[in-house]
Amino acid sequence: MENAITFTEAARDYELVRRNLDYLREHWREQPSLDLLAERNGLSAAHLQRLFMRWAGLSPKAFVQALTIDHARKLLRDSASVLDTSYEVGLSGPGRLHDLFVTHEGMTPGAYRARGKGLTIRYGFHDCPFGKVLLMTSHNGICGLAFADPGQEEASLLDMRSRWPDADYVLDAGVTAGPVARIFNPQRWTVEQPLRIVFIGTEFETRVWQTLLKIPMGRATTYSDIAGHLGNSKASRAVGAAVGRNPISFVVPCHRVLGKSGGLCGYHWGLTRKQAILGWEAGLLAASSKAA
Repeated sequence: MENAITFTEAARDYELVRRNLDYLREHWREQPSLDLLAERNGLSAAHLQRLFMRWAGLSPKAFVQALTIDHARKLLRDSASVLDTSYEVGLSGPGRLHDLFVTHEGMTPGAYRARGKGLTIRYGFHDCPFGKVLLMTSHNGICGLAFADPGQEEASLLDMRSRWPDADYVLDAGVTAGPVARIFNPQRWTVEQPLRIVFIGTEFETRVWQTLLKIPMGRATTYSDIAGHLGNSKASRAVGAAVGRNPISFVVPCHRVLGKSGGLCGYHWGLTRKQAILGWEAGLLAASSKAA
């Protein structure tokens, strides 16, 4: 999917898509028609179709299909081995492993226990395809990515600051604008210029977050399979807590963790946004398949 519209336009489109996703999440079994959705929004069917296609590369009907349990189960096929298998994927395709365009490191346990003391974190809010995004960066690399619905920017900032309460925070949108432009433009996901990220968490949390990076686009896994991959099949609840505390959303794809039945389960930044991200990725993969 080409980055043909600005992030400001994409964020505006997302607000309308978000309202429709709330409705679709409750009524997907009824397979609402395009005409019904258009009537609910006071738009023509053609306008609504164009909006969905521009935003995600999928029609409303295809988006509904992407919300079904059947689709989720397809994402989960071979979910255990997805973490252990080295996939031979083309570098030009959006299904590549995140490890190909992300370099990562973890701070020392002592630095984490210091609650961020001595660390300067620069942050900024920006438009993105999923509303407002809060990006945070340290001298080691990107350390935080969060989302915010309209009017909730301060709450998102407080949420992230509570993770490292003794750090020094500096508003610097000029520094964070560049990484945001790269993160949400798949055409700029390149192995030659990987994103540099740093994990600030416990040793166990860091291991879970590193595992999330192994989930390729178009696939998913479960909490229990992550626990098994880490050598402790009984640690599903602890894995769930660590996934929920993933500080670098989207880049570290915690949205690709589902329940065993294919249910979406929780997402720190809202189930509607999780659905939106999965649908957006489905659009990328559909566009890639057509171009192949």
